[in-house]
Amino acid sequence: MRVLVAEDEKELNRLITRRLEDEHYAVDSVYDGTSALDYLNSADYDIAVLDIMMPGLDGISVVKQYRQAGGAAPVLFLTARDSVSDRVTGLDSGADDYLVKPFSFQELLARLRALVRRKNENRKSTLELADLCVDLYSRKVTRGGKEIDLSSKEFSILEYLMMNEGRVLERESIRTHVWSWDYDGESNVVDVYIRFLRKKIDDGFEKKLIHTVRGAGYMIKDDEP
Repeated sequence: MRVLVAEDEKELNRLITRRLEDEHYAVDSVYDGTSALDYLNSADYDIAVLDIMMPGLDGISVVKQYRQAGGAAPVLFLTARDSVSDRVTGLDSGADDYLVKPFSFQELLARLRALVRRKNENRKSTLELADLCVDLYSRKVTRGGKEIDLSSKEFSILEYLMMNEGRVLERESIRTHVWSWDYDGESNVVDVYIRFLRKKIDDGFEKKLIHTVRGAGYMIKDDEP
């Protein structure tokens, strides 16, 4: 899952980001509303956590403009304002949930999980291709009945490929979905992890599922008619 965190209190921003990364989310973090809207409009986020009172644009203005532009990612507001009228205003602006500061990180994580479940309630919990099976909730992967142990990043890439079965995904699309915008590691990180995945998913099997599309990117598909 890819998350945007927009919170102008830098220490709180860092804490939220760290906790989400510990839960295997890919996180982008910004400190003002203008940047938040730019990020939301330029990437495909699974969820956004926004402070209401931010420099540039306030969170309510961000959500209104994002929704008007067709943005559909669930939004959770963080705010020190706890009156009923404030909550109503926040929800009516297009937000999906509202959490008052100070808050428990356990509650934040639980609310995010609930929003993700709500968003994905029509999505299959298990993805299958040939004899490959990916359980999105237990994060269990099997092929030919044999369980395959994947790292967090390997699972995220495989999930993204499986959700886009038969579609070519550019390297940059995979990178920005699995890693945050500010990732400054090796430029070939996607190729490296695809090699890791192939060793675990395809090696030892006659039918290869992960394919390279020269000059374009990668895709997962079953070659059988």
